[in-house]
Amino acid sequence: MNNTAAEFDVIIEKCSSLFSNKMKDYGTAWRILRTTSLTDQIFIKAQRIRTLEQNGESKVGEGIIPEYIGIINYCVMAIIQLELGSAMNDDTSSIIIADLHAKHLQTAKDLMANKNHDYGEAWREMRVSSLTDLILMKLLRVKSIEDNEGKTIVSEGLDANYLDMINYSIFALIRMGETENVNV
Repeated sequence: MNNTAAEFDVIIEKCSSLFSNKMKDYGTAWRILRTTSLTDQIFIKAQRIRTLEQNGESKVGEGIIPEYIGIINYCVMAIIQLELGSAMNDDTSSIIIADLHAKHLQTAKDLMANKNHDYGEAWREMRVSSLTDLILMKLLRVKSIEDNEGKTIVSEGLDANYLDMINYSIFALIRMGETENVNV
């Protein structure tokens, strides 16, 4: 029997730990980024995953796992930017940022639980490469929404798309068996 909530928590802890350690190294310098820049960073990571999946080798020594973790953290950063706006001279404390990071990961987990109830954990039968493609599709949607100045007619907004990308990335890590040995 799968315990998705526990597996999810393992991945969240890895992402939160890395986020916290990077914040100790760099502070909140990322707060200067507009959400469009964060979307582009996520796109770079997702495209690299797809290239590595297709080519089967990395020439820079980092594999797919750190890229999925990066997608998760960049998506949370984007949601924080949607909430707070970008800041040239950010004075938001690292404690507040860490709390927002945890809050948005919990929101993603709650969304996952609700969708898993309705979809019966269908993602467990999916190929990891399909999860990568879904992330890339969501990124194209996000770029379109951003190009339309955040306006949608019938579609979900930016935050919902970022939350889905967080969940797809966590699903990919779980499918890759990374709840026991995620190394960053």
